[in-house]
Amino acid sequence: MDSLILADGVDQSLTTAGLQRFRGGLYRCLGRRRDALFELVDALLAAEAMPSLPHLSLVPTHRRGWGSSVYAALAAGEVDTERLAELLGASRGGGAPVFAVDASTWARCDAECSPGRGFYYSPTRHSAGQPIVAGWCYSWIAQLGFDRDSWTAPVDAHRVPAGEDIGRVTAARIRALAGRLALGRAAPLFVFDAGYDPIALTVDLSDLPVAVLVRIRCDRVFYASPVPVPGRLGRPPRHGARFLCADPTSWPVPDQTLDTEDEQYGRVQVSCWSGLHPKLAGRGRWTNCEQPPIVAGTVIRVQVEHLPGPRGRAVKTLWLWWAGPGRPDLDRCWRAYIRRFDLEHTFRFCKQALGWTTPRVRTPEQADRWTWLVLLAYSQLRLARPIAVDTRLPWERRLPVPRLTPARIRRNFSRLLPILGTPASPPKPCGRSPGRPIGSRRGPAPRQPAIKKAAA
Repeated sequence: MDSLILADGVDQSLTTAGLQRFRGGLYRCLGRRRDALFELVDALLAAEAMPSLPHLSLVPTHRRGWGSSVYAALAAGEVDTERLAELLGASRGGGAPVFAVDASTWARCDAECSPGRGFYYSPTRHSAGQPIVAGWCYSWIAQLGFDRDSWTAPVDAHRVPAGEDIGRVTAARIRALAGRLALGRAAPLFVFDAGYDPIALTVDLSDLPVAVLVRIRCDRVFYASPVPVPGRLGRPPRHGARFLCADPTSWPVPDQTLDTEDEQYGRVQVSCWSGLHPKLAGRGRWTNCEQPPIVAGTVIRVQVEHLPGPRGRAVKTLWLWWAGPGRPDLDRCWRAYIRRFDLEHTFRFCKQALGWTTPRVRTPEQADRWTWLVLLAYSQLRLARPIAVDTRLPWERRLPVPRLTPARIRRNFSRLLPILGTPASPPKPCGRSPGRPIGSRRGPAPRQPAIKKAAA
């Protein structure tokens, strides 16, 4: 254990014990085939690459050294997702309760025998000339940090059933997460991209002490509360003065302003107007409503001097919708949305390095189990940051321990596994399998067409 003492005098044995407790809690959250599932996570952490699931059975840490065992673990194994979500929530660490919410698609275009697939937008892949793919959509929730790195702390991942409203499903997961987290008086902030409906999220989460921050288009139109006119007859108006995001002449005096300097973005000017609401029509989400509700919130405008990287890039004004208890903290809001893009780095690392979407599993239940295993592997990399050693290639520059990337920690994780130990039991030889009876035939698997989302 002496080799795990940092140069600055920090005792890493405490962090090692914390990582061991996390691994023990992970093992207790697994049911049937728990040993194979646990060793599958260790093999994923120790492998240099993940071209396919059978390759993980060749890693020495996976003592069940036959390729069918990994598929059998995903097909017949049991994963207690609720207890795993509690484990991830308890290990997320301190910091501000700011969470990023986003969805990512597991493309399964050619898996005609896989049920539960839907059609989703893809910016890089096309199907029949259209930028769509058939597959499974997963909604991730991860805690953000305000440090300049790409780390996040995933706390939940849930597959959105094909044809379901992703906003409703996400709101239900946030409701469950808010019940698991012990946040005290601090209201958690959930940050969304422009693909989510800010008004529907505000309505679905209005009874919870949480705040939502959603990016909106720069051409949105809002209305202030109507001003009562004494002596006016007839029905009272529902909408007041118009607020056009694209028309500065329609903006009243901001309720709050912020003028600050940032190392990456230069001068940052933030303004907000509270008490604004959109004019909802009786269609889509509000089709069955006799009269669409008045949903009030705060509109935030963020203007930066320049963008990071090479100068000359076009700078666009950022518009955000905020709704929650109290008044918004402008400095926290604009920085939280900037850090939201760290979740994109998490998606990229989980897909390219950990092979989240690499296995060609058939059923969505197998995909759910594998998704949770990938989350648990990534969480162990994050918890191992204080005790990891920078394992770099010759052309890479040295990084301090707080700036180590997930890829570099993964290179060193195989050296930590003997220190951490494993609660999994060794495999027991059971002889040769009799195999499939002679003359038996399975027959073709039934075809499962992708589900098209019905028009609202």
